[in-house]
Amino acid sequence: MCFKDYSVILSILIMLYKKIKIILIFLIFYQSPLQSKSASFDNFDSKNLSKYFSGIVAFENNNNSKALSYFNSSKILLNKHDPYLKKLVLSLVLEGKVVQAINVIKNNSKKNSTFFFEAYILLALDSIKKNNIDKALDFLNEIPEFLHKDNFNQIILTSLEQYSYVFKEKKILKENQKFGNLSFIAETFQRCYLGDKNTDSYFLKLINNNQGDYSRYIYFYLTYLIENQELKKAKAITDDLEYINTTLLLSQGKSWIESNELKRFNKIFSCKNQNDIIGEFLFLVSNLYSSQSKFEESNFYLSLSNYLNPKFIFNLSLVGENLYLNGNYEKAKKVFKNFNKKQDLFYWYRLKKEAQIISKTRNQKEALNFITSNFKLINNPNKKFIFDIANFYKNSKEYNEAIKYYSLIINSLDENSLIKSDVLYRRGGSYERLKDFENSDNDLLLSLEIDPDDAYVLNYLAYSWLERDYKIDEAIQMLEKAYAIKSNDPYIIDSIGWAYYLINDYDKAEKFLKRAVELMPEDPTVNDHYGDILWKLDRKIQARYFWSMVLEMEDADSELIDQIHSKLIEGIKNS
Repeated sequence: MCFKDYSVILSILIMLYKKIKIILIFLIFYQSPLQSKSASFDNFDSKNLSKYFSGIVAFENNNNSKALSYFNSSKILLNKHDPYLKKLVLSLVLEGKVVQAINVIKNNSKKNSTFFFEAYILLALDSIKKNNIDKALDFLNEIPEFLHKDNFNQIILTSLEQYSYVFKEKKILKENQKFGNLSFIAETFQRCYLGDKNTDSYFLKLINNNQGDYSRYIYFYLTYLIENQELKKAKAITDDLEYINTTLLLSQGKSWIESNELKRFNKIFSCKNQNDIIGEFLFLVSNLYSSQSKFEESNFYLSLSNYLNPKFIFNLSLVGENLYLNGNYEKAKKVFKNFNKKQDLFYWYRLKKEAQIISKTRNQKEALNFITSNFKLINNPNKKFIFDIANFYKNSKEYNEAIKYYSLIINSLDENSLIKSDVLYRRGGSYERLKDFENSDNDLLLSLEIDPDDAYVLNYLAYSWLERDYKIDEAIQMLEKAYAIKSNDPYIIDSIGWAYYLINDYDKAEKFLKRAVELMPEDPTVNDHYGDILWKLDRKIQARYFWSMVLEMEDADSELIDQIHSKLIEGIKNS
């Protein structure tokens, strides 16, 4: 059987899997023993039932707007089928209609004997927002024991109980370190809320924690310092930050401090505001779900975070990113419109995303014209803006313009700055694309003088030398070093495999290139390389298969396509 036969069979199996998955969703959904009402459809109107099914399919395919439309048009099922209530509520929250979702729950609270976990959480958050902490605790205490068993549910429930205790009793619960660093983050904000004298030391311990990236909390520490009039300490922190390698949120804080717009901090967040700190906790929950690839749950809690603190619009960047990654460009643009010129870093971020959408929906030239015309309107652009515009030029293959802007940054940085190492790498890559190998080698070697263990610079320079048949032995040594540092990077795996190909070690080359193809099956260069090594190993039918695959790939350039056509006819010459 040939490889194409396997490909067809695989496609059929994938289609069958998707159909079976939908059937299983229906079976599991409608046969749950936890539902208190009838799960039978005997008495349901066929039109409503059809809309309900369509809503479920849309919901499972992450098309939430469409799902909500179907659910809204089949509301007659609300009193006939328990699972409908949950799907409707989740869809409302995911569309940002949290108040409407809460009202739906309240209107059906007497009719449902088995609420779902999210319903209790929504009612508790509604009470917290209205400063009815006793009522919030009542809702949390009503959550059935079997819903506590999920680890995330336990974290959410316990944390909200602890926050509610602090809001009510004005003191911290003694035994609240159940969830390690998550509990420490919560206690830091709780101490800040209470005005505790140890708040400063808690923030410092949090942001200096080496067990993970806690740089986000530097922003909230800055807010705390500004609220307490410790402006010199706040400025000292931001003076040590570089825009180029600082998070978007923290860069915005740095910009506000540099322009003396200190009041903007308190306008969007204060740890004295219970809704604000609960909103930040829900944002953390959203990130926990996202880290587990549970994007529906992540977006649910992100929406709740925005409900508790709608002033903190910066979290909407995650909503926009998710929409963009899912190809929902029009909705993404609406979200990005929330950022205006008063938030200069986020406004620039918005412009970049709009340019990327133009590139996806129209063409790269229009995208470049859009971003460069907006860049020219910025007075005294900071290094981040200059760095980004250089990257746009490089990605658009306007290498001379990219080099011009990279040079502006390089000339302003310290000699041994790691940021300088990165910018030299990017400028060196631009020179290499222009076949200015002397300047390219100089930049890449200088980058390695600053950071000799940068696997990507080692890989780029070594591959460039391999392509030129220059210093092959030294290139292989660099690639082996890069591979030792980043053994799972597909580009490095491809490079080292190609290096062994060039020195005629075909067996060794095949092992690396096969793995590279497995990691990057849609990359034209990797498929071309693998085809070459298969040809050398006298596996010519397979070689032609991988070459022919390159012709179907969107990223294959015209030069490579011409080479592939020649190989398919003549094979590799001088073989």
